[in-house]
Formats: sequence, C-alpha cells, structure tokens
Amino acid sequence: MYTIYKSKEGKKRIQSYYESYLKLFDVEFQRVYIDTLFGKTHTLVTGPIDGKPIFIFQGGNCISPMTLSWFSSLFADYRIYAPDTIGHPGFSAETRISAKDESYALWVSDLMNHFKVDRSAFIGPSYGAGVILRLATFIPEKIACSVLVAPSGLIIGPKIKMIQKILIPMLIYKMNSSDKQLQKIADIMSSNNMKAIDKNIIGEIFSHVKLEQNMPKLTEKRELLNYTSATMVLAGSKDIFFPAEKVIERAGEIISNLIVSTTYEMGHFPSEELLKKMSAEIKQFLNLNY
Repeated sequence: MYTIYKSKEGKKRIQSYYESYLKLFDVEFQRVYIDTLFGKTHTLVTGPIDGKPIFIFQGGNCISPMTLSWFSSLFADYRIYAPDTIGHPGFSAETRISAKDESYALWVSDLMNHFKVDRSAFIGPSYGAGVILRLATFIPEKIACSVLVAPSGLIIGPKIKMIQKILIPMLIYKMNSSDKQLQKIADIMSSNNMKAIDKNIIGEIFSHVKLEQNMPKLTEKRELLNYTSATMVLAGSKDIFFPAEKVIERAGEIISNLIVSTTYEMGHFPSEELLKKMSAEIKQFLNLNY
C-alpha cells in the first residue's frame, strides 16, 4: 500500500503530535470515520448540534488541529466539521488525489452526504482554500458562503524566493536536523510569529512525510461562472507563498460575489494577535452572509 510517511515510526510521531494538539482545545471532539470514493476520512466534529454547519479544511502538509485552532472562536456557535484532508498527515486514508480536477469536490460531497448537510459555509486556509475553489468549480450549490485565508488556488508567489527562503533551508534541515534552519523557515512562514508547537510539528513533517508538492489548480474565471456565493478573502502582505496584493487582485477578477477582501500584515501563518482580529471579522461576515 502507498503511504505518505517515510516510516511507521514517523507516522506514529506525527499522529502523537496530532493527539497532543487536540488536548490544547477546551472542547470535546467527536471523531468520525467516513467512507468516501477515495478512502476513509477522519473528521473532527464539535459545536452545538443545532448550529449552522461549517466545514473547515486544513492547510497542506500539516495536521488539521494546527490550522483548525485559528478558528476556535466559532466552535460555540456553529456545528464544525473538520476533516483530515485525504492524502495529508492525520488519520485519513493516505490516497493522494488530484487538486486539479473534480476529485476534491466529490470527496467533499461524500462528507456532506454522510452528515446530511445539503449546503454549508466553508473555511479554508492555504491548501484548504484550494479545495473549496475546486468545490466552487464543480458543485457550487453546496457552498452557502466561504472564507479563504492565505488561499492557494488563486495565484502563487515568486518561485525563486520560495526556493531560497523555504526549499534550501528545508533541504539543509532534512540533512542535519538543524534547529537554526527550521527556525528560518518558521520565521519566513509566520513573519517571526510561529508558535513553538507549530514549528516542531513542521519539523517532524519535513522529516517523516513525503510532502505533497502539487498545489491546487490555479482557478480560472470561467470555472467560477456558476459560483455566486458570498466570499471573504484574507491574505498576508508578507506571505511568501500567496502574497496579498496578487491574491486580492486575482480574487476580484474571478469571484463575482467577493464581499470582503482584506490584507493583513502577516506571513502565511497569522500571529495570535492577528487571529483575534481575524476571528472577529470572520464572525461579522458569517453573521451578515450566512
């Protein structure tokens, strides 16, 4: 069987970090395994049973609790469904599926059918936003509204800069486990604001996971002609992967109902201070559009 992990021991380490991260939340999660077209999908569920549903997709090459923690202020009011993206670290099937065709849209549809949710709000940071844009392309009627944070699927930053600032330090880290190199990467990704636990998890993933190297397809305007749901885009001016100026410009060109587009002075990972501001603005958007 194909595995995304380099060893059984490495898989255990990543999943141990996952369990430790869950203990940092002040809520209980129901854990559900769902059969989909592409394999079993482990999903965290929390929030009031009668709350409006929100699906939250993780960032790529990380674990779901890491990016899920950015939106914890929503847990009290909404029914949260947070699947481990198939083919990424976590407890879902390790099948790698294409983020360039309808595969992720079909995967999301299977999840929604299991929970008997016809239409939902969606939140996606980074790779998770790319998943939402695939759904918006192929099954847009499933989306009541969406929040795309530091989103993939719109544009991509300068590749030379990513090679210099991320890839080379990562290769050095893989050779010698240098904390100095890992800290360089963490500082670039977060504009010097990454939590220690997140940095450590990224290091473990670099060491033990065969990284997903394919970004979600860059969405074309014609693909979103039938997508008319209210959309919020939040981007970072210091994001090495998806710089805000280009992200916001592209979103305005192809998303017909772009209600909010905001630039924060942040990297790919927001600081704790910015998360408070971001949470308040997301809540306001949901109150008005969901």
